[in-house]
Amino acid sequence: MVQNGGGDFGAILQGAGRQIFNQGGQALLNYGAQALGNIINEVFQKKEAEQKRFLPSIKNYKVLGEARPSSFGPASYQDFKEIKSSCLAEGRLFEDPEFPATDRSLYYKERLDRPITWLRPGEIVNDPQLFVEGYSRFDVQQGELGDCWLLAAVANLTLYRKLFFQVVPDDQSFDEEYAGVFHFRFWQYGRWVDVVIDDRLPTYRGKLVFLHSSETNEFWSALLEKAYAKLHGSYEALKGGSTCEAMEDFTGGVTEMYEMNDPPPNLYTILLKAYERNSLMGCSIEPDPNVLEAETPVGLIRGHAYSVTRVKYVDIETPGRSGKIPLLRLRNPWGNEAEWNGPWSDKSPEWRFIPESEKDELGLTFDDDGEFWMAFKDFSQHFDRLEICNLNPDSLDPAECPEGCTKKWEMSVFEGEWVRGVTAGGCRNYLESFWKNPQYTVTLKDPDEDDEENKCTIIVALMQKNRRSQRHQGLECLTIGFAVYRLPDYGHVPKPLDVNFFKYNASVGRSQAFINLREVSARFKLDQGRYVIVPSTFEPNEEGEFLLRVFSEKDNNMTENDEDVGMGDIDDRVKDILPAQPEPADPVRQFFDRLAGDDGEVDWQELKEILDYAMREELAMRHGAAYDGGGSPQEQSCLEQLLCALCAPICKEIGVDLQQVTQQNQEQVHLNQPQSQELRGQGFSKDVCRSMIAMLDKDNSGGLGFEEFKSLWIDLRQWRAVFRLYDTEGRSAIPAQHLRDALHSAGYTVNAHVLNVLAHRYGTSDGYIQFDDFIMCAVRLKTMIANNEPLENLERELAVP
Repeated sequence: MVQNGGGDFGAILQGAGRQIFNQGGQALLNYGAQALGNIINEVFQKKEAEQKRFLPSIKNYKVLGEARPSSFGPASYQDFKEIKSSCLAEGRLFEDPEFPATDRSLYYKERLDRPITWLRPGEIVNDPQLFVEGYSRFDVQQGELGDCWLLAAVANLTLYRKLFFQVVPDDQSFDEEYAGVFHFRFWQYGRWVDVVIDDRLPTYRGKLVFLHSSETNEFWSALLEKAYAKLHGSYEALKGGSTCEAMEDFTGGVTEMYEMNDPPPNLYTILLKAYERNSLMGCSIEPDPNVLEAETPVGLIRGHAYSVTRVKYVDIETPGRSGKIPLLRLRNPWGNEAEWNGPWSDKSPEWRFIPESEKDELGLTFDDDGEFWMAFKDFSQHFDRLEICNLNPDSLDPAECPEGCTKKWEMSVFEGEWVRGVTAGGCRNYLESFWKNPQYTVTLKDPDEDDEENKCTIIVALMQKNRRSQRHQGLECLTIGFAVYRLPDYGHVPKPLDVNFFKYNASVGRSQAFINLREVSARFKLDQGRYVIVPSTFEPNEEGEFLLRVFSEKDNNMTENDEDVGMGDIDDRVKDILPAQPEPADPVRQFFDRLAGDDGEVDWQELKEILDYAMREELAMRHGAAYDGGGSPQEQSCLEQLLCALCAPICKEIGVDLQQVTQQNQEQVHLNQPQSQELRGQGFSKDVCRSMIAMLDKDNSGGLGFEEFKSLWIDLRQWRAVFRLYDTEGRSAIPAQHLRDALHSAGYTVNAHVLNVLAHRYGTSDGYIQFDDFIMCAVRLKTMIANNEPLENLERELAVP
């Protein structure tokens, strides 16, 4: 499905120009501003990821690796060392209850056409080993599962020792302290997770059914595949995918995809730079819809994933000239004779023009091992898709990198969230809410090395988190994308950028389309300067978590483009609403003292009693009942003063308007028509009263003295005035979309992260903040800011149960 709008940009511009020319005076200026806004009003496109049977293909992309299907029940944490120690102490072999040796671990829909027997390696061969003479890309042999995309990534993984042992820990074997338990590590949304498995593997007639090694007694690859299947929920879940997805899960890198029918003009330069930075690369040919893994006349397999293992300008000397030719080395994960048979293939005549020294440097061999060379021109002609996984700077050990591969990407990472009504603003098509999305500033100071245009390369990748784990709730991948905007050199723009900025500024880059994939990414070449990246869903109010990563050749200095959490000025409109600050009269102090008792302080229960007592009196007066609270006339007068000074601005919205219309202690009560009750007649909650005490209890006595009480009194009146200002719908609640503005008016500056936390904890399911909860927001923010607490404390305390 594609949503598009607007017309030809040039025609719009030309038409706008003609109309502007024909206008005059003030009308010309007014129309010019409007036309400019219309011209810049970009329209973003929405696409759906197509579903096909054959893989790998971006059109058949799956969201994998977040959680097991809900049919397995909730997952529990499994500690490899504890499980191993327990099994050794008890003299038993581990059997994994989380991923049992049953059919449900094999498939969730398509049953196999033969009986499967789960055997441990020691039941398959006499001398099982994790590794036989080390490990290499030639150990990876495809079985009957359609996961060649995974095999291509595994083959790439074997090229780098540090990467390999990060995924395949070397603290396990079949020799020392064998207990039938193994573990593997995979990257998931910014963190590494440890996946524990037992070593029972699916077999048929005593042979492994799926991935296996060329050495019959080597099992690291088969166990790795099982751990990856557990991460996804079943072996069947591995049928179909994208090589870059597995490469990301093995490395924590950022992937790019290129369609070879529309490549960038500098694609070979991109490949060279990717190889210099040890990027993992894969490629594929679109499958034949009628023939599974059909072979082309040139020896390449359709619907099959190949890994790119070398990129190099190779010296060539012919009788008439000498120079360099762009070549690539590829590998078929089958590891057999199915190889490219065109120019530069094994034993082709072109190799006679390559100097022997160059052949030695290339490590050239002509074995039937699935590995071959191609010219870049032929590669571009015969392959349909290229995938590059750019590694983060800490992924590799420089000592093990191939010669010439010493460069590293610079990386910045931020975790964020779209929350309904607060930070889920939708794409640029929804101008009025787009600015509410999280925003991130990237500063590019240094251009790329040897760049003729003196520009800076950045790769922006937006990944949505944990969607698969929520599929049992009916939630699929959100349609996501991002836009990049240049900040003006003169500065002086609001933080975050507001609706007016986006109304009159076009993006300088964006994701190709908004699409329902786990991750979208794009590469840009930008001038030096400051830019803002705005990640979003296509539609507003779609909730989800995301990971935003930026890779660049030089430093990018990425920060959140938002306010600092702190104190600001109280809204003048609030000051106008509030009456002059009263100084409590002696009778009020006497009333406080009577409640406080000998210690001179009120605890949270006594504070609640004061406020609830006032609320009960308001309700009694609403129903026409006379006040008969007992006590002396002086005590009644004290209560009336307290009601007027403290509770009039709080209780006004429940239907009673208390106004002091007589001198000294006389009052007249005016009853309005019944309104929706802010506190529902329940008074302030226990949590609010406790938080109020905690906010002002400087000496940790658990109570408030009169001066502290007076400070609270002033805050309550201000917060109540703010609440009245933003209760725009008259439902005794603030729409969550106005929470930032309301907190601004109360004198607080907050960023999107804090807003999300507050909205989760205090918002209702339909996106509103009720009065009691707004008071809690204000109390907690004031405490956090006054005590200079880190945001992590607020997140932990306000974590939604």
